[in-house]
Amino acid sequence: MVIVTHNGKFHADDAWAVAVLHILFPEAEIVRTRDPAIIESGDFAVDVGGIWDPATGRFDHHQKGFDGARMSGVPYASAGLVWREYGARCVAALALQHTGQQLDEETAQQMAYAIDGDIVQYLDLSDVGAAKNAPGGYGLSAVVSGYNPNWMDEERLGYGLEAEAFRLAQFRKVMAFLTDVMANAVKYRVGATLALSQVRQAEVLENGRLLFLKNAALPWTSVVRKEMPKVLFVISYSRSEDRHMLHTVPATVDTFDARADLPESWAGLRDADLAAVTGVPDAKFCHNGRFIAAAKSYNGAYAMALQALQAVDSGETPLFVPRPAVTPMS
Repeated sequence: MVIVTHNGKFHADDAWAVAVLHILFPEAEIVRTRDPAIIESGDFAVDVGGIWDPATGRFDHHQKGFDGARMSGVPYASAGLVWREYGARCVAALALQHTGQQLDEETAQQMAYAIDGDIVQYLDLSDVGAAKNAPGGYGLSAVVSGYNPNWMDEERLGYGLEAEAFRLAQFRKVMAFLTDVMANAVKYRVGATLALSQVRQAEVLENGRLLFLKNAALPWTSVVRKEMPKVLFVISYSRSEDRHMLHTVPATVDTFDARADLPESWAGLRDADLAAVTGVPDAKFCHNGRFIAAAKSYNGAYAMALQALQAVDSGETPLFVPRPAVTPMS
């Protein structure tokens, strides 16, 4: 089996697309060329060839008249075209390889949709010039671009077989990097799915305003934010650090606002200084941003949580109030 893509400078969209196919067809040969005969003979042609036809393995978006776009209106480049066709299969393969979990088709497809929304569409937007995927020079597309040979490499290598071999080696490095990005995205989502039942069954204290998790590594923020509106603080046990953490609960997905902050008097304090303010002998620290604190023991973390709740009840710590929607002026 042969996967063909264009030679010359590579971008995040073609590298992602080829990486997806290579996960599913690991024995496939990767050929980078613009030779029409080689492109036509390939089993897959990615970001080259002027044809979009998944049935024949053609995934280009540069041809005149191409109007492929997601339902959201975000246009497709080669990353999105290949992910649309093979994303769910790729998710299932990575889940089995990295977590040992056999995903059903619907779960794999939903995870593929989520990864498209979080990652793939931004590679496509960057490739077609519609948007950057992050400010500055360290969005994913910019990082991938940095793997290309620069002018000094080209002066050193010239434009012969040695240069082509170097470019292919760099392309494979990018594929390996993007494969790790995919695997991490899948592992996170599989872990979040498996953690749901544990978070939902966790011990609820103080009339539903405090939650205790026995494992701090469980991804809990989404389910608590969506399903537990009364919870203001979460205690969790960090096995790796052998201490108990006290967390605030994020109020929204896209801001750092919490339903309620930890007391202002704790901000930035550690060890004896924090112990003096809280009266908790084994208090360890409170972040200056007042979104997390720690104590060695459960009893210490629980005592700090009670103080945080008391600060809310007394009005010392205000509850988060959603900002009203802004109505555009006519």
